[in-house]
Amino acid sequence: MDIKPKILVVDDERFYINVLVELLQNDYQLYIAKSGEQALKRIADNPPDLILLDIMMPEMDGYQTCQKIKQYPLWADIPIIFLTGKTDPDSEAQAFDYGAVDFISKPIAASTVKARIKTHLSLLLARQTLETQNLLLEQKVRARTHEIELTQDAAIYSLSMLAEARDKETGEHIQRTQLFVQSLAKKLQSQPKFSAILDDKTIELLYKSAPLHDIGKIAVPDHILKKPGKLTAEEQLEMQKHTIYGGDALKIAEKRSGSSSFLKFAREIAYSHQEKWDGSGYPEGLKGEQIPISARLMAVADVYDALVNKRIYKPAFSHQEAVDYITQEKGKHFDPDMVDAFIQIEAEFARITLQCNKGLAG
Repeated sequence: MDIKPKILVVDDERFYINVLVELLQNDYQLYIAKSGEQALKRIADNPPDLILLDIMMPEMDGYQTCQKIKQYPLWADIPIIFLTGKTDPDSEAQAFDYGAVDFISKPIAASTVKARIKTHLSLLLARQTLETQNLLLEQKVRARTHEIELTQDAAIYSLSMLAEARDKETGEHIQRTQLFVQSLAKKLQSQPKFSAILDDKTIELLYKSAPLHDIGKIAVPDHILKKPGKLTAEEQLEMQKHTIYGGDALKIAEKRSGSSSFLKFAREIAYSHQEKWDGSGYPEGLKGEQIPISARLMAVADVYDALVNKRIYKPAFSHQEAVDYITQEKGKHFDPDMVDAFIQIEAEFARITLQCNKGLAG
């Protein structure tokens, strides 16, 4: 059985209440209120689908009642049709100003009342249906976005594991530098200079793209990548090409994807994380703010991690030795702002290193 729409009739005149009840009771669930205050209580107890509201009532008139109804967010969308003996244009305009959807003059015509009610209930149903469809669409979009993010995360993990398969140290290094970049970016976010650039979404993308900074090392020959001693000049040049190998691969992926902020950051980091603030880095010799902020963040994270962890070609530095080195390289290797932020959270870098190394050892 269909549920009848609920209509609240608000009028202080018994005659018009009786007329409306006789006219509408077969098609609608009717609720009666004889004053504005009583109407508010009826709505609070059982919100109607539509309100027929008289204007000329003692104490709280229809305009005031309508205004109070519209103040409540849960009631604001209930259609209100004013019923009144006033027929002047100003009264009608005032009714619409207060939020009414229609205006019916007394004495009321049965066909007019029925038609107007039917129209506005149909509009209400259409609006509610549209809102429901929009909600379902938003849920589908969120679910699809989440699915894409999971796929993206899986792809990052898989590529990172390829690097780890080639070089155990690279795999561990990826996990630590990811957290370093995130911590450093969050610290810089609190500064006016970086707050707009490093918003929460950007930091999330930097965190996700950071593991791909050394992906180009997959293309570096084993005899260079795993060499325990110092590299020759020729070998050093080949090792430096990992920035180009990785950046070029990610550039192709970025072009094929259309527009991807994630791949943009990944490409920037892969290409430019070995650039230096003073222009003496590689592969392009970028200087200062020519270097993308994503790569400037990674430069600090990358060097710190390389210093404090043992490599096949060197012993590990202490945390303080690494801090001292990065401080000395302020304005030379590193962006001064990055170094200042790093110094403020250097203890967090030490904690991340300890935590990750314990997890890996376990």
